[in-house]
Amino acid sequence: MKNIDYIIVGDGYAALFFAHQLILNNKSFVVFSEQKKSASQISAGIINPVVLKKFTTFWKAQEQINFLKKSLKEIETYTGESYFIDSPIYRIFHDENEQKLWLKKSENEELKYFLDKNFDHLNIVKNDFLTGKVNQSARLDVKGFFSGILSFLEANGNLVKEKLIYSEIDTSSSTYKDFHFKNILFCEGMGVKENPFFSHIEVNPNKGHHIRVKLSESIPQNITIKKKHFLFPLENGLHFYGGTYDREQIHHEIDDSAVDQLQKGLSEFYPYDFDIKETHFGFRPTVKDRRPIIGRHPKYRNLFVFNGLGARGILNGCYFSKSLFDYIENNIPLHEEISIDRFHKKDA
Repeated sequence: MKNIDYIIVGDGYAALFFAHQLILNNKSFVVFSEQKKSASQISAGIINPVVLKKFTTFWKAQEQINFLKKSLKEIETYTGESYFIDSPIYRIFHDENEQKLWLKKSENEELKYFLDKNFDHLNIVKNDFLTGKVNQSARLDVKGFFSGILSFLEANGNLVKEKLIYSEIDTSSSTYKDFHFKNILFCEGMGVKENPFFSHIEVNPNKGHHIRVKLSESIPQNITIKKKHFLFPLENGLHFYGGTYDREQIHHEIDDSAVDQLQKGLSEFYPYDFDIKETHFGFRPTVKDRRPIIGRHPKYRNLFVFNGLGARGILNGCYFSKSLFDYIENNIPLHEEISIDRFHKKDA
């Protein structure tokens, strides 16, 4: 029987950023990975402090950006790789009203460090009303991040490449097969619906598609372009364009309507030929109040959940992994806006 501090179930952003907290604090752990492509692993990797539909920001945006940069530097010390891509977002304005709204919002105390007041004109793409640059925006090298960290975990004996069987968890003795654990953390995204301990939590699937395209005319390579969706270069001569949001069509197949939406969206500002080479989709775990769900099982006190990261999986996963670690290890209460207890209060 092997004694460990943590079993982590899942291998998306929540799981790996929490694993990072354990590495920093010299905790023993294993990560159970089914070796499937999670929603995290096919995500765009956009690091963005601004809601680009209405030009607003969100709770703790600056703190999350700062903490992510610090965490990625720490991760670089043991994987030997940097996954931070300095590729700022340029939002194409639809009309003059959007320009004026952007400038007005840039005076806002919360937004003045994010919304650049100097507009730009981009080559190749259609941007008749210019573009606004989102300061402090960037991208994560998603493929490199997952490959690098999972390889590190495997090399150090922290990775178990199999599905965890819930029925084999013995809660009375805190054992699972050959492991004696102090805590189990479930970071399963929409897979939580199959979890008998946390299937009740209020996460809903939001299906997102993206396409990978071959462009006939090259665009600036060091930026991310956004109109309806995001366009940026990948390492193999393709470009990523996406992703869509769909709460209705949640079957496990490609939706032609989503692909059509993406094709039309790209054609709006890219006036040249392009070929769709790949189509991908995943299911983001979302919550009505747009806050993660983090906390302890009401009966089994060493079972925990970290879920509901939504479309901001990188920022939420990174920042709130520290909150969860401090909650478990140091008895520091979770903020009521992210705690699973906010749902229990409703039931009371």
